[in-house]
Amino acid sequence: MSLPPKHIVTAAAIVLDRENRILLLNGPKRGWEMPGGHVEEGESLASAAVRETKEETGIDIEIVRFCGMYQNVKDSVCSTLFLARPVGGEFQTSAESQEIGYFSVEEALDRITWPIFKDQIRSCLNRDEPFLVEFNA
Repeated sequence: MSLPPKHIVTAAAIVLDRENRILLLNGPKRGWEMPGGHVEEGESLASAAVRETKEETGIDIEIVRFCGMYQNVKDSVCSTLFLARPVGGEFQTSAESQEIGYFSVEEALDRITWPIFKDQIRSCLNRDEPFLVEFNA
């Protein structure tokens, strides 16, 4: 008998301030990236994006819209993405964020070293309809 599939589901937020700058954190594992992480059992996707942003950056956000999903088929990882705006809080680093800041889109994309994160940001900012991107990494 085969075991049931095990999937990893994550939620991330592309947080834009009033000047359309993107909130990024510099983490110890992946460098500069948008806030996000694993969705906990019994937690909605949007709630996970809000919680992870608060935990990693100290910033409270409001979800503006669901952007879409990137699915790593080979590794069974589904990464959901939301567009959000800050509504409160103050920068606060954590074990997952050594630095935090808002950056222009161009500067943010220059700081990020993981190509998939750059693609996710571009997809969220350049598409009005929800999307699904499937790939095998």
